[in-house]
Amino acid sequence: MATISDVAARAGVSTATVSRALNGKSTVDPTLAARVQEAATELGYHPNGLARNLRRQETAVLALIISDVENPFFTAIARGVEDLAQRSGYSVVLCNSDENEDKERRYIEVALQERVAGVVLSPTGRSTNVEGLRRQGTPLVAVDRPLPAEAGDQVLVDTRHAAAEATRHLLAGGYRRVGCLTGPAGVRTADDRLAGYADVVGEENVVSRRAEYRAEGARLAALELLDEPSPPDALLVANSTMAIGVLEALSARSLRSGRDIGIVSFDDAPWTTLIDPPLTVVAQPAYEVGRVAAQLLLARIADSTRDATTTTLEARLIERKSSRR
Repeated sequence: MATISDVAARAGVSTATVSRALNGKSTVDPTLAARVQEAATELGYHPNGLARNLRRQETAVLALIISDVENPFFTAIARGVEDLAQRSGYSVVLCNSDENEDKERRYIEVALQERVAGVVLSPTGRSTNVEGLRRQGTPLVAVDRPLPAEAGDQVLVDTRHAAAEATRHLLAGGYRRVGCLTGPAGVRTADDRLAGYADVVGEENVVSRRAEYRAEGARLAALELLDEPSPPDALLVANSTMAIGVLEALSARSLRSGRDIGIVSFDDAPWTTLIDPPLTVVAQPAYEVGRVAAQLLLARIADSTRDATTTTLEARLIERKSSRR
């Protein structure tokens, strides 16, 4: 990658002249400016916009740290953040923590080093540490999973209530032994979905397994449930990525959703209407989560004295054939 020194050497001028020429300063002789532009083009040099903004104290970059870029729920959040940020003159840098605490910590450190204007973060779990952001005064909004209230604003979805509604839907459909496949312990969304399910079936009737929010872990966990002496006749699944693993497990046991076992999954991924039978889902307003988060972050950037807020959005059950006998 070409540097400003490379451009200066090619054009036969100082780096200061290169900087002034590329920034359009009128103090640079037009002939020299043309020579600098030609050298920059030949070398493929692009000025470091972030560094330039930092020197001017005009940082217009937001960091978005999400848990899993492969999960359509988080990509929809990213779109919501980016759309509003772009309209407001901000660029968004996307970071994928991959549900990994070490990666999350490194991305937070990068956000601190680059002095981004603000951070939207989907925390990986209880060990998420945002103290450095607080000390530096970097505005922060947590999405999907909460942080302590003093950390900043947050935008959540009431998934406990949604899980209870989905469980009642399965029971009303004639299923009698409803199970739950949820995410790792200590991840708020996973705990809330299990709790909402348990609110309806009662603690003594809980049939559940935990796995990573991944297809393979869900497949193995679903096989364990299906191989029990009294397997569940319906499953509430914590997200669409896990649902893929569950459907693979059903196929391995020659079972069909709806006919043999009822399935309701969180998140209305694009593929859920393309399978046979279509998947009943708990649709979360992911785009709206991202849009509201960006709105709160920009308001915090404009006024750091605002009181921290928690916005809780509602999910909705979309009934399809996978939960009908």
